[in-house]
Amino acid sequence: MSSAWLLPEHIADVLPAQARRTEELRRELLDMAAGYGCELVQPPLLEHLESLLSGAGHALDLKTFKLVDQLSGRSLGLRADTTPQVARIDAHLLNRQGVTRLCYCGPVLHTRPDGLNSSREPLQFGVEVYGHAGLEADLEVQELALDAVRQAGLSGITLDLGDARLVQGILGETPVGEPLLQEIVAALAAKDAPTLAALTAKLPADVARGLQALLRLYGGADVLDAARRELPQNEAVSQALDDLQWLALHLSASHADVNLGFDLADLRGYTYYSGVRFAVYAAGSSDAVMRGGRYDEVGAVFGRRRPAVGFSLDLKALVALSPAKPLRAAVRAPWGEDTGLRAAIRALRGKGETVVCMLPGHEHEQDEFECDRELAQVGPQWVVRAL
Repeated sequence: MSSAWLLPEHIADVLPAQARRTEELRRELLDMAAGYGCELVQPPLLEHLESLLSGAGHALDLKTFKLVDQLSGRSLGLRADTTPQVARIDAHLLNRQGVTRLCYCGPVLHTRPDGLNSSREPLQFGVEVYGHAGLEADLEVQELALDAVRQAGLSGITLDLGDARLVQGILGETPVGEPLLQEIVAALAAKDAPTLAALTAKLPADVARGLQALLRLYGGADVLDAARRELPQNEAVSQALDDLQWLALHLSASHADVNLGFDLADLRGYTYYSGVRFAVYAAGSSDAVMRGGRYDEVGAVFGRRRPAVGFSLDLKALVALSPAKPLRAAVRAPWGEDTGLRAAIRALRGKGETVVCMLPGHEHEQDEFECDRELAQVGPQWVVRAL
């Protein structure tokens, strides 16, 4: 018999120190997004399954917890990703014609973790920009993503760029069935050269060479020059490389502290992204701390195809990588029935001060706050003085 206090695998309580920092960073990131013109939305955790998975790939279906609604008998799902919900809000509830910038922060649930140390209950923060097809929106989203990582105090930041259009550009008019295409994409994402060679053996020679060249096309700025030499020269490939070049030019000019890289074989989320995709890495983490890109098809299943670009991250994972912050300064106060004391405590709290009352018998206890001052009685008055 398991203990009642044990939680399911990859599910954990968030204790005071981490909860404090998580909430602080949540507020900071939402305020930062508001500074870019983003409006906050709060989709429900639970939706009808067909709505939640509309247009979603097989991977998201497998990640989604499913249950039956006791009121209607219909199948419901606990969201595993908030982006489809935000697309639904943009398409149906807001239904605006111009640019719409939306942000959100809330829990999502996964039936299985993304990695050995991953939570099945990430706290997902994200930003979505709808209504602008130009690269200006991609650049804005990438800069906001970089600002978010900086706000968390992370260092050694690398922005890695790629483009989901390159595979289709290389394939051109070559007919490739969906099962084979998915295997090719998986081999590229895993950088599995032998498997990719076997999968492309029956494709035209120039197509096979182009797909296999993607495995070598990662690194610094010279990757784009190499890609222009090694990949098929057609409009789709050229447009993708031109877009990456434009973004790299502006990012390198404005963010000299960021290492800019390219990985043209990183196709995670291939069925989801429709253009430039990016990932942000930081010192102390072997995996990306956030991913994003352009996904113009996300609203099509809701009857309104709109240009869309955005990113999302797990706020809990971001906090785990961020440096510790000093405890919040506080005022220590004695507990007492004196009306003057109680009025002084209320007045300090009304001014935004944290006042920690030392309850009887616990005068030497304090956690989560750095009491650098105390409320003491000096004559008839209660005054704050340094400790």
